[in-house]
Amino acid sequence: MASPVFPTPAAVATRRAVLKTAGKATAVLAAAALTLTACSTGPVSSADAGASAQAASSQFPVTIKNVFGETTIKEQPKRVVTISWVNDDVAIALGVVPVGVPKNDWGGNDKASTSWKDAALEKLGAGFGTDKAPVQFSETDGINFTEIAKLNPDVILGAYSGLTEEDYKKLSEIAPVVAQPELAYGTSWQDSTTIIGKALGKEAEATKLVSDTEATIKEKVSKYPQLEGKTYIYGNLEPAKSDGVNVYTANDNRPRFLSSLGMKLAPVVEDKSKGSKEFFLAWSAEKANELDSDIFVTWVPDAATTDSIKADPLLGQIPAIKKGALVADPDNTLTLAISASSPLSLPWSLDAFLPQLGKAADAAAK
Repeated sequence: MASPVFPTPAAVATRRAVLKTAGKATAVLAAAALTLTACSTGPVSSADAGASAQAASSQFPVTIKNVFGETTIKEQPKRVVTISWVNDDVAIALGVVPVGVPKNDWGGNDKASTSWKDAALEKLGAGFGTDKAPVQFSETDGINFTEIAKLNPDVILGAYSGLTEEDYKKLSEIAPVVAQPELAYGTSWQDSTTIIGKALGKEAEATKLVSDTEATIKEKVSKYPQLEGKTYIYGNLEPAKSDGVNVYTANDNRPRFLSSLGMKLAPVVEDKSKGSKEFFLAWSAEKANELDSDIFVTWVPDAATTDSIKADPLLGQIPAIKKGALVADPDNTLTLAISASSPLSLPWSLDAFLPQLGKAADAAAK
């Protein structure tokens, strides 16, 4: 068993195969082809729409720095394509319907989408199955250059991604590319939102979206005061394997999310990841007892795996597990919501995830 969104070192650069199930990496996205549409915003009056469009247009051209250099967008994009995860959520949350998005296979629903994305698209009159819905394309074998080119985009959003320089250059031949600012898959959802807001001419809306989302998180977590100051490790546990432990560093959005709840990354992980540009650390199961924290969070494929972790002679020695403070959830959609953190997914995840964390915090305090 391995985390469905835990990439191997080879996948860090491109995230070709980030889904692992039963110890094998499998592709996250599958192919689909829907009707080609232009990007749009939510319903507003013609006067408001005109004023908004004029204000947005006045922001261009804009230049956005990224890990490979910088990208200039000359005019407000009308045809937006997204790659990887998170970027489509952000665009949609800002009221822009992309012409094309990757398909969510793992953790998604029967539309290869998510509940939070569907709800936002429906508010914009562009739910999947309608004429205004984005085209969905496969990223099973990496960046789908052919399908992206067919969509004739004005901009390609990948603020949260693991684009290689080769990918970036190839995509740039199609349209301006908004790539990750620094680390592969290391862009916080706040930064992704700010960057994409600038690219779409919606900087003010992006600032408000970040503020509103953070307020929602703060309001929800206030009902769980026992989380404040609790140390945590977010990782991946694979019973009966000497290399069956991986832990996420502060560069990853999963620990960032837990820290935003008032919790603290365990010193053992903080110390080991200082200066690292990776978003995970491999950890020997023989040293699992050194992973000291109040709470340990992991994904599991089923309840039986949780039992196996607890019974494992090595993993069972992890202090949080011995205390009964293990959070191991088999809900793929919930795992996706936290792993691919966005202004749409995080509010959706809170009602299901916070009670589990609260219960673990109570156990840790005993």
